[in-house]
Amino acid sequence: MAKIRVGRVGEQIKKEISTIIQTELKDPRIGFITVTGVEVTGDLSQARVFLSVLGNDEQKEETLKALSRSTGFIRSELGKRIRFRHTPELIFKFDSSIEYGSRITSILGQLNDGGNGQ
Repeated sequence: MAKIRVGRVGEQIKKEISTIIQTELKDPRIGFITVTGVEVTGDLSQARVFLSVLGNDEQKEETLKALSRSTGFIRSELGKRIRFRHTPELIFKFDSSIEYGSRITSILGQLNDGGNGQ
């Protein structure tokens, strides 16, 4: 039963953080971000927020720095929008699964194109 609640809380945090980043943050260093997932610990003390950022490695690092600087603001806004006894600590991490999947897709496409040329 507790796992279901943690999953629901994680999905709600994902939705709210995505909205906060897109509408409330005005930092020009923050590029095009997609919140791909949130993992919440069982006691709801920490939330790992997985992000996909469009751009090169330098832009990704700048985005991560800007987000780490605004973690307090995001956390306070999250506390206002979702009623928690204690708002979870936010940890931002890159999610490279989308890049990995697109790379595999392009490799498979190249293999298919090479096989049809004979």
